[in-house]
Amino acid sequence: MPLNEILTHYPLAFVVITGVIGLLVGSFLNVLIWRLPKMLEREWRLQAHDILGLPGETPLPTYNLLLPHSQCPNCGHRIRAWENIPLLSFLLLRGRCSSCTTPISKRYPLTELACGLLSAFIAWHFGFGWPAGMTLLLTWGLLAMSLIDVEHQLLPDVLVLPLMWLGLIVNSLGLFVPLQDALWGAITGYMALWSVFWLFKLITGKEGMGHGDFKLLAMFGAWGGWQILPLTILLSSLAGAVIGLIILRLRKAKTSTPIPFGPYLAIAGWIALLWGVQITDFYWQFVGLK
Repeated sequence: MPLNEILTHYPLAFVVITGVIGLLVGSFLNVLIWRLPKMLEREWRLQAHDILGLPGETPLPTYNLLLPHSQCPNCGHRIRAWENIPLLSFLLLRGRCSSCTTPISKRYPLTELACGLLSAFIAWHFGFGWPAGMTLLLTWGLLAMSLIDVEHQLLPDVLVLPLMWLGLIVNSLGLFVPLQDALWGAITGYMALWSVFWLFKLITGKEGMGHGDFKLLAMFGAWGGWQILPLTILLSSLAGAVIGLIILRLRKAKTSTPIPFGPYLAIAGWIALLWGVQITDFYWQFVGLK
């Protein structure tokens, strides 16, 4: 029996295999989350150097997603293959570097675990097929950009824009919504937050959000159509207000302290993409309008 028929007829096998793949992808996402902002910063510095016409800088060593090899940030110990097995290596090493015994950040195994669980859930939710495969790519991208935004307040175009185009491409085949809905979803998503940004800036003289948030909402519009945008904005605004206030209280920070909005948009848009129709129908029934 071909593999695709096995995965179709035995959904549990598909869920387990996808969960394991998710763990491996989570390990790669840890590298992406750590290195991509540094790579972008190096690129921006070089561009600024050229624009300002400054003398050439000393050539920097190669730094990308493959090189140099992963190493301990404290002692420089090169991470060996057996030390890079998702979740298992963290447990075997007891959460410490094998060379200098410096504690390893819990973010690494948590990212791997989250990626594995989300991947398994997508496999269970959709079953074997193109919707599951495309949603996995979207979910992995959202996880990476959300954690980058938390740490650096940055939603990299190199992640957001390809996913937006991918949403339009898959919907040109009618995978989730008609292409017309996806196109207007992307346009409306961008313009909605763009308008809020400029209205807030005109009133207060301050910037209330980053431009990456416009593109992220446009990306969700490209995947789920304009129909999911109101629910996405509502859920992300509620989550941002409640969780943001809790974080400010716990950190005893001022209300002017910037809080990344990307993770709230990512969670809300992901929920709206998977259950938007059911949530909307439940609301209309609850208020007696359906």
